Amino acid sequence: MVLSSVLGFPRIGANREVKKAVEAYWAGKITADELTKAAADVKKASWTNIKSRGVDIIPSGEFSLYDHVLDHSASFNVIPKRYQGLGLSPLDVYFAMGRGRQADGVDVPASEMKKWFDSNYHFVVPEFSEETDFKLNFNKAVEEFKEAQALGVTTRPVVLGPVSFLVLGKAAKEAKPGFQPISLLPKILPLYKTLLSDLKAAGAESVQIDEPILVLDTAAALEKEFTTAYNELVPVAPKILLTTYFARLDKNVNFIAKLPVYGLHIDLDRAPGQLEEVANAIKSTNIVLSLGLVSGRNIWKADFSAAIKLAQQAIDILGADRVIVATSSSLLHTPVTLASEKKLTEEQKDWFSFALEKASEVATIAAVLSGSQDSAVAAALEANKASIAKRRAFEKNSDDTVRKRVAAITPEQLERQSPFSTRKEIQAKALNLPKFPTTTIGSFPQTKEIRQARAKLGKGEITEAQYEEFIKKEVETVVRFQEKIGLDLLVHGEPERNDMVQYFGEQLNGFVFTQNGWVQSYGSRYVRPPIIVSDVSRPGAMTVKWSSYAQSLTKLPMKGMLTGPVTILNWSFPRADVSRELQSKQLALALRDEVIDLEKAGISAIQVDEPAIREGLPLRRADWDAYLKWAVDSFKLATAGVTDKLQTHSHFCYSDFDDIFPSIQRLDADVISIEASKSDMKLLNTFKHYGYSNQIGPGVYDIHSPRVPGDQEIKDRLKSMLEILPDSLLFVNPDCGLKTRGWKETEASLINLVEGAKWARQNYA
Repeated sequence: MVLSSVLGFPRIGANREVKKAVEAYWAGKITADELTKAAADVKKASWTNIKSRGVDIIPSGEFSLYDHVLDHSASFNVIPKRYQGLGLSPLDVYFAMGRGRQADGVDVPASEMKKWFDSNYHFVVPEFSEETDFKLNFNKAVEEFKEAQALGVTTRPVVLGPVSFLVLGKAAKEAKPGFQPISLLPKILPLYKTLLSDLKAAGAESVQIDEPILVLDTAAALEKEFTTAYNELVPVAPKILLTTYFARLDKNVNFIAKLPVYGLHIDLDRAPGQLEEVANAIKSTNIVLSLGLVSGRNIWKADFSAAIKLAQQAIDILGADRVIVATSSSLLHTPVTLASEKKLTEEQKDWFSFALEKASEVATIAAVLSGSQDSAVAAALEANKASIAKRRAFEKNSDDTVRKRVAAITPEQLERQSPFSTRKEIQAKALNLPKFPTTTIGSFPQTKEIRQARAKLGKGEITEAQYEEFIKKEVETVVRFQEKIGLDLLVHGEPERNDMVQYFGEQLNGFVFTQNGWVQSYGSRYVRPPIIVSDVSRPGAMTVKWSSYAQSLTKLPMKGMLTGPVTILNWSFPRADVSRELQSKQLALALRDEVIDLEKAGISAIQVDEPAIREGLPLRRADWDAYLKWAVDSFKLATAGVTDKLQTHSHFCYSDFDDIFPSIQRLDADVISIEASKSDMKLLNTFKHYGYSNQIGPGVYDIHSPRVPGDQEIKDRLKSMLEILPDSLLFVNPDCGLKTRGWKETEASLINLVEGAKWARQNYA
């Protein structure tokens, strides 16, 4: 019999109950007990709903109020000293690590965040040193296993593996030079043994241990560590399913096959070509193979016929009793359920599958492979066949004008008229910015009033004219505030925008949108990714009206704000029937037209944000060059159609630049802004190593935390920057946009930022 399993489920609740409860707790509106109750209700709904879909193996332990890696750090007492001894409850220490805290005499910044592999999910980076005092503060895996058991649901607990936990972390400031977190493996393994033996005693038959770093090239050097870890853990643990996702194992499978684990999970959505190699590598062992056949990263309905064909290959090599049908990864990266969508057409709904629907898919595929004679299974198989046929028919439609325009792209369209050295002088005269010019990344606080006005417009409670009048006032408020505090390069604040990707998708041909397709990005920050369903084009100007209006309010230069083609692609659910390169270049051409129109309208600086360009980098180095070629070309195609007088900006956040720095240079943006403060300015070392000729604005404070940076804190950061970067190239700006912040903290932070820039001008004239 072929079993079915789900590797993880969205933690947000069908109606974003967790977000609402967490933010209510932060605001002091509910107690910790009430927050726990809200979380328990969401977990209960998830477990019972997955079970009702006929799934055999249901996950537990992967729920989180903020981030599963942060949960793991808190559980194992990996709590940096700056969060200890503050008189806070364990829950408040946890949230302080995730988002910082500035209240009741406590002032601590948030921990660093990074992207979870090549996804738009952010995890809180663990910090290790020789002094890390591992303790098992609580056994979350056991607690949630028992919680589900009390509801009559038997689950398979999910635990982040010891090797990945250490490797995904970083050396703390107090660590000695050359310290590597993986050196702590002997210290942490005894706690893992306790955790897993307690799970076994609680009645867990198997446990899913996630070791996602096994899909990276660097894992090849960790064979000894993996061997040591699993030789120690297997004897005391429930049956271990070693879980990988997002890419292929390649040669790492050779040492994995020697580990004494019960099973291995591989991602056949992202890397279907690895099946035969992996199956043959474990054929002579007793290892069970979990097949990630249903995508945990995209929302297209699974093609049952293709999935069954792939699974049959594994069965032919290993036998049905050694095969499990599963989601490719946790369903964390998909919305909860299609049942919440009321505005999609019936045709569109028939294309898609969200988390709960994907649970049904794995159950159906497993049932077919097990030879089920159930009429409901047969009906589901036929319905899927019809749905896929309809979608394939729709996908054959294409916009000939768009396709021809992409085919006609020339190398000349990717290059600015003159080199940066020439452009810089021309732009300096046009913009007349002071030394250490100050600016922001674009968005200003999206207040309750802004959200209410947008909702009223959607419900027809106010007219379009009334809404526009409201937005005009919001833009003027932002402009006057920036003038008042002395910012140099202004923005209009983006009050009309719901999301930096959705806003553009709604004005482009080729997208569809959900009402409740929310996906967690970090903490309580959720996004609603648009879905690309056909060729993309721009019917008309998207941002010119509001940027032009903002510029009409001031004599200071106004910066137009756009989201870049690679980021729109990576932060949407892309098409699966055509290449990402084609989709990216279609987006780039649409944005190129917008950039040209903005310059014609009198806008003298334009920021085209590409925070996701590093995120989209393939996990295997052998695949990098092809991706970076079309990703960089897409940005250049979008931005190179203007005169030398137009100053182009781009923004990047949570990116390790070391490996792709030549590609960042090749973008040839006049100014780049980067997240720097949250990562302790370490990104600047990359610029020191390589050198950088264009202008740069490393973020001087972290906007993902509500705390206000002190005046001296910003001065100290600027001083650190000026030890590495030429003062003639430095812009002064926050880490990222201010959309999620409140006005009070925004005003205080930006006033300190401006004062920091004034100090730099006085001391580095």
